[in-house]
Amino acid sequence: MARIELVTGDLTLERVDAIVNAANSSLLGGGGVDGAIHRAGGPEILAACRRLRETTLPDGLPTGEAVATTAGRLAARWVVHTVGPVWPGAGAEAVRRRALLVGAYRNSLAVAAGLGAASVALPAVSAGIYGWPADDAAEVAIGTAVAATEAPELVRFVLFSTRMHGEFVAAAERLGAEVVVA
Repeated sequence: MARIELVTGDLTLERVDAIVNAANSSLLGGGGVDGAIHRAGGPEILAACRRLRETTLPDGLPTGEAVATTAGRLAARWVVHTVGPVWPGAGAEAVRRRALLVGAYRNSLAVAAGLGAASVALPAVSAGIYGWPADDAAEVAIGTAVAATEAPELVRFVLFSTRMHGEFVAAAERLGAEVVVA
């Protein structure tokens, strides 16, 4: 089982083997975490994403899936790009999309492990501009990391605010998950 850490900070400054990018399906950059990773990592990441679009992913990366590229100028070796779902509001569609959010985390951890990464840093996927409620996003993230059969030895959630950090701590407590809080 992976060691799970919760920290507040800047994902682009993490010194880990792989950093997970909350990307959009185009893989060609955007706002939020995606924009920050592309800016900090430099043009090598965008070039690698363009190659993916020209070859294996001509229609973009499907929601819930994950794919890796170089990390460019980041301290990490790889960036694992995943597309989380947009919050649809309460109801049956939320249940279906929650499964896609689980997939985004599970597939990101599996891709990182498959690369040989011993450590991975992840954001709160879908909890920003995509509008996923912070408490549920945190519960999905922690629960998926705890249940992952394929994951690096260290899974570090790097949260962008003290409020989001608090949501992840509360989710870990609700789930009875053993995490290291920093």
